[in-house]
Amino acid sequence: MNNLYPKIVTLLPAATEIVCALGLEENLAGRSRECDFPESVKQLPMCSEANFPGNLSSGAIDIKVKEILADALSVYTVNRDKIKQLAPDVVITQAQCEVCAVSLKDVEEALDDYLDKPVRIVSLQPNSLDDIFNDIATIANALNITGAGVVLLEDLNERVDIIRHKLKYIDNKPAVACIEWLEPLMISGNWVPELVTIAGGAPVLAEAGKHSPYINWEDLKSQDPDILIIVPCGFAIERTLKEIHLLLQQPGFSELKAVKNNRVYIADGNQYFNRPGPRIVDSIEILAEIINPRQFVFGYEGKGWIRFSV
Repeated sequence: MNNLYPKIVTLLPAATEIVCALGLEENLAGRSRECDFPESVKQLPMCSEANFPGNLSSGAIDIKVKEILADALSVYTVNRDKIKQLAPDVVITQAQCEVCAVSLKDVEEALDDYLDKPVRIVSLQPNSLDDIFNDIATIANALNITGAGVVLLEDLNERVDIIRHKLKYIDNKPAVACIEWLEPLMISGNWVPELVTIAGGAPVLAEAGKHSPYINWEDLKSQDPDILIIVPCGFAIERTLKEIHLLLQQPGFSELKAVKNNRVYIADGNQYFNRPGPRIVDSIEILAEIINPRQFVFGYEGKGWIRFSV
């Protein structure tokens, strides 16, 4: 551990990735169960647990989470004894989604007057790409490494600008639907519509900066998007393939324009799209490969996304 900088506990995967990208992985003392990138952080002690099994189906997860929240309970449990033992200077959590990771309220209640020393709680609440970049700067400032934050953000912005510049004179913007949950159906909101736009597509059924909406199958069918990208929150490609039948069985699925033109894709929602950290720019590059394959080849096909042939 570098004693010049704070000891850190992160309670959401994106924050763990941000800390590591800023060069302070050695100062990480603890993580959430979901924090798994880079691979080396898996050796850190876990400081939070989800209050439902991880092997449930999409529908069962949705029902369980709604039951927990309806009873005014938390989806996650903070292990305050473990955090007290680790004695961090900074704890990073989020206030964006009660389902995605430990909330600010959970952390404040768990740690209130419990630790033996003052601790700074940094809470992230991103709804857009700018918010994500601002969160990187916020964490860098909280960890006293503002300069490292500036360098990281310059690199990320440069990658985004390359895509914007290359697509500057391309007018064809196919309609793109990104599915965030399979049962019930949800369309990816928050920052994802903005990412689609940067990558040269026209997002449908969701508004940039607003939470992901539930939709009816008929809504998607009536939009008949040119491209369909399936990126369930928290699901790797293999997990999504196990539940793809939930879409295939919908009436008229085979008649969708995207299906007829072989433009249905599955991407890794867990590692990329639903993690508001540095790899959100990887997500833009993935979208650029999918939407404009003649202009972009970044090398994500096969690991970050696959074409799904019906």
